Amino acid sequence: MSGARSVTSNQESVHRDLAKIVRKYARTQYMRPIALHTQEAFDEAREKICTWAGQSDIASIPVVLDSGCGTGESTIHLARRFPDCAVIGIDKSEARIGKGSGARDAEAEGIPHNAFWIRAELLDFWRLVLDNHWDVRYHAVFYPNPWPKQAECTRRFHMHPIFPTMMQLAPVTELRTNWEIYAQEFRDAVGILGEESENIPGLASLRGIRAELSPLSTDNPETAFERKYAAAGQPLWRVIASR
Repeated sequence: MSGARSVTSNQESVHRDLAKIVRKYARTQYMRPIALHTQEAFDEAREKICTWAGQSDIASIPVVLDSGCGTGESTIHLARRFPDCAVIGIDKSEARIGKGSGARDAEAEGIPHNAFWIRAELLDFWRLVLDNHWDVRYHAVFYPNPWPKQAECTRRFHMHPIFPTMMQLAPVTELRTNWEIYAQEFRDAVGILGEESENIPGLASLRGIRAELSPLSTDNPETAFERKYAAAGQPLWRVIASR
């Protein structure tokens, strides 16, 4: 673990085109067709949530999203933190989710009943959640791929057409990363999106949104990433956006 590599990039500060790109996508709608496998995963997640809650109206059930959950360790921590919410861990990698399933099965007695895992493509899943009016209370995005090459910047969540959707999902979104520039960009992008929302009726829910950047303590790690980078002596960062 102590050999964890830090992020290397040809970008030394916040991307010069950040504001232009965020404003552009604030005024456009992401129209890519929803993948069938993600629609099926979404339907499966809805069924799990409704069964857990004993209700048929998904819009009345409080939910927490753990996006890019990896092996699902963070999902368990979130389920304990939010016992009255259905906590959904989402990852596109069957291998990562499967890697954690053995430990979850072995420790089944300690797994909160409100924790669930779904294999799905995040961008499509988020769009379905927003379109179907889920009551998401908190959105965890722990350790996204930072796409550190400057030429890859539009693959980062905050410089992608999905960003307005992402930020409308929950009143609180928390992002964690080991690349400070990524955290700075995300914080700044939230502020820019909030400014744009003043003039865009479809983004009215984002008016007044704000974001705070701070170091992340690893005294009580919630993911393998936190343990790995802490053991390597690398600083970690968190951005909490709220509205």
